[in-house]
Amino acid sequence: MLRELVTVYRQLSGLAVQEAGLASVTQLIADRTAATVAVVSPVMDVIAAASPGVPAEKAADLIREAIAGPRLGQVLRASREGHRPLWLPGVAGMPAVIVAPVLVGDEVPAHLITTDALAGPDPAEDMRLLVTEHAASICGVILGRENVVAAAARRVRDDLVEGLLLGRGRDDGETSRWAAHLGYDPGREHHVLAIAFDVPPPRPGLDPPALRQRVCDVIERFCATRAPAAIVSVREAEVVLVTAAGAGPQADGQHARQLATTCLARLAELFPDTRAVIGIGGPCRGPHEITRSYQEAQRTVDTLRRLGRAGTVTAFADLGIHRLLLQVPDLAELRSFADDVLGALTRADRDRRAGYLATLACYLRENNSPQRASRILHVHPN
Repeated sequence: MLRELVTVYRQLSGLAVQEAGLASVTQLIADRTAATVAVVSPVMDVIAAASPGVPAEKAADLIREAIAGPRLGQVLRASREGHRPLWLPGVAGMPAVIVAPVLVGDEVPAHLITTDALAGPDPAEDMRLLVTEHAASICGVILGRENVVAAAARRVRDDLVEGLLLGRGRDDGETSRWAAHLGYDPGREHHVLAIAFDVPPPRPGLDPPALRQRVCDVIERFCATRAPAAIVSVREAEVVLVTAAGAGPQADGQHARQLATTCLARLAELFPDTRAVIGIGGPCRGPHEITRSYQEAQRTVDTLRRLGRAGTVTAFADLGIHRLLLQVPDLAELRSFADDVLGALTRADRDRRAGYLATLACYLRENNSPQRASRILHVHPN
């Protein structure tokens, strides 16, 4: 038994050196111990599974059946908190289960579980406990390595997306190479969506930074599900999405509107106290236009916020006169201008209730035609 234990340890260490994945570890333990083995997440999702003589999908089903009982949740929690393996004997037709925490630093991102039909402890069970514990350590090495690689890849991707959004490419060729690396399809028109949100102010039991991170995670998962080919960037105060236009009738940006509307409804459902707006930039006919579309999306968001239109999806092309007014950075300057031009009329209208502003608005809507305005207002043209 000692020789077998040393052999398994050596093979597990070899897997770590060979940069194998979690599936290789579970398969090795399943073959050497004749047990069903799996790596499960803290929420009991099966990440990898193996069982002697059966496909991985069947092994995952066997594990799901074994971990269905509520008592295993308590064992997982105790194992995670104590950072130690635990053995759960089989009772009432339930198999015996060994649970070992997979440690990455001080975190426990997963557990390694072995299960078989043994009803009570025996020497073989002691070996399974030791093997499971060591295999969990190897899984921790693998997950730690994968996390480092994933983090590095994400940093590179974020830098490329940032370069596209801010126009940092030296020329169109470099911009096109960045876009191609991110999966941008130059044969399709794209739109940039800027999703901005404000979380509620701090109060007991509410951590605004944590809530902001949760909202960002929800938006990322939504985009991964509804627009898997889109380029997504989580920035300091917004989530930016570069998505391809739909085919046929949706090629005019309708696909982007539908995606934004659905995303906004999802946020309102999950975070009713969070105020979100989505701006859609104009169409990109090439990677070099992403910067312009992103600026338009940001300006649209700024307009919606200044107008107090939370929970709104608007395209830059729909802003109308606001596209010009938005060029003035100080909202007080616009108010001052309006007061200089219409202030006296506004005050007279308020004091006398004469309807001056309504008359003027109707006159302007009718292209300065006294005849058409008079017919609508039911007064004489003079």
